[in-house]
Amino acid sequence: MSIIWTIIIGFVAGLIAKWIMPGRNEPSGFIMTTILGIVGALIATYLGQALGWYRADEGAGFIGAIVGAIVVLFIYGLIAGRRSSSTY
Repeated sequence: MSIIWTIIIGFVAGLIAKWIMPGRNEPSGFIMTTILGIVGALIATYLGQALGWYRADEGAGFIGAIVGAIVVLFIYGLIAGRRSSSTY
C-alpha cells in the first residue's frame, strides 16, 4: 500500500508544482506529472535525511515532496529549454 500512496502523493505534488511554477518547457501528461512528483519526493527525502531533518526510515512530507517537485521541474525546464533552443 505504501507504493500506491507514494504514487498518489507524487501525482498531487507534481500538479501543485506545475501550478506554482508554470512554464513553456514543462512536462505535460498524467505519467510525466506523476514521475515529476515521485522524483521530487525522493529528492526531498534524500536531502532531508542528509541534512538530518528526517530519520533514515522516514520519508519527506507533502510539503517536502512539492518543494522537491519544483526543483525537478526547474531542472527539467532548463534541460528542455536548452534542447529546444539548440535545434533552431
